[in-house]
Amino acid sequence: MHAFLGFVRKEFRHILRDRRTLLILFGMPVAQLVLFGFVIRNEVNDVTLLIADPSQDAMTQALTHRLLASRYVDGVAYQTHLDGIEAAFRQGLAREALLFEPGFAERLQREGLARVQVIADATDPNVANTILAYTTAIIQSYEQDLAATTAVSPGIVPNVRMRFNPELRSVYLFVPGLIALVLMLVCALMTSITITREKEVGTMEVLLVSPLRPVPIIVGKVVPYVVLSFVIVLVILGLARTVFGVPIRGSVGLLLAECLLFIFCALALGILISTRTSSQQVATMIALAGLLMPTVLLSGFIFPISSMPAPLQALSHLIPARWFLAILRGIMIKGLGLADLWTETLALAGMTGLFLIASIRSFHDRL
Repeated sequence: MHAFLGFVRKEFRHILRDRRTLLILFGMPVAQLVLFGFVIRNEVNDVTLLIADPSQDAMTQALTHRLLASRYVDGVAYQTHLDGIEAAFRQGLAREALLFEPGFAERLQREGLARVQVIADATDPNVANTILAYTTAIIQSYEQDLAATTAVSPGIVPNVRMRFNPELRSVYLFVPGLIALVLMLVCALMTSITITREKEVGTMEVLLVSPLRPVPIIVGKVVPYVVLSFVIVLVILGLARTVFGVPIRGSVGLLLAECLLFIFCALALGILISTRTSSQQVATMIALAGLLMPTVLLSGFIFPISSMPAPLQALSHLIPARWFLAILRGIMIKGLGLADLWTETLALAGMTGLFLIASIRSFHDRL
């Protein structure tokens, strides 16, 4: 028994002296708790609301102020034309618009009935439903206050219109995210494992003493994954279009070019991980914890970025999948072109270039 207790004490000492083991044991659970605790939220915050109010009467102003006072509305912008509202939705500058009918207060007082059109960006159907629920509750609360202060029982009828996804199909949300997740899995994870395996079995040294230089060796390693990843993109897009009815409203050529750009970005990350690790096990852990988890949590794949705390919103700018998802949804769901998505494309291209340079330099330094 004494020998057994001595053995246990020795194991405890080994664990406590190994900083990497302690980081995995305590750091990862804390990081996961913080991420999941702040990211997994059902509420929606910081919504920019567009208002079209031709009458500008006291009742429309009172309802607008009540909406602005709620915690889900971040600001109000006034529009006089539908074209301006449509442009704001396409550029992602607003998620909701309210269009009051002319003579709103006069009609409400005379007839006891007035209409307001509520338009929501349904690219993310969950967010659209939440925004609509908030707005409807505020309108009903305003109705009740009016009924308590006037002799007529007023009725405000919201005419709801869901833009880009009128049927609120969740597949519109998940297919672009699935493309990003699969590409990150195939490109980054598999590339890092493949190159690390060559180092483990000793064949990488054999390749390095061959007539081939390091860069052609790496290119030869990743070319099959580029081709396979591109085929996977075509398969997913084909299934999404034919089986699930997900539209591709923008340019197919631009969509495929953006997918190819993200493939190169993920491959560069995989190469960078492989040059910094010595075993497949470590490479897998880093890829899963450092790439796949942020892709799911911080890219807007499932949870809206606008609902996250400010530090996590800032951190999400460093996640390539965040920009790629915005590009995919813009092209597929909204029909946007490069003129509308040049900021996201430039950010993704810049990250790709930095990761490629870092991975090539790291490969030369390590091997």
